[in-house]
Amino acid sequence: MLIPYKTTNQKIAMGLLSFMPKEKDVRKLTKTMERYENDPDWKLYLWKEDDFVGVLGISVEDKEAFLQHLCVNPSHRREGIGKTMLQELMKILPCDLKPTKDTKSFLVACVEEEKSV
Repeated sequence: MLIPYKTTNQKIAMGLLSFMPKEKDVRKLTKTMERYENDPDWKLYLWKEDDFVGVLGISVEDKEAFLQHLCVNPSHRREGIGKTMLQELMKILPCDLKPTKDTKSFLVACVEEEKSV
């Protein structure tokens, strides 16, 4: 289930975001979290099954949303969780979802897989 981020889940969100290559540095990760907490145009969501296993972050600009972050706990990868997170996000987004250069390959792969089904 996709759950909007709350500050009570900060450590969980930081732990999940730290699996992303560009978020390994603690200072960078802290700045990223501050942006999600303070910028109303940046939204962070957690994915919960029995435990929190994924995180997804977007920024919204001029009726477009940009996928900034998407990460699944390594022990839960290759189970389709990332794709499911995107599908659930698209149900609640009032606009199109676009990739950033860091998320483009994953988003394109999900769209291509969807077309081939």
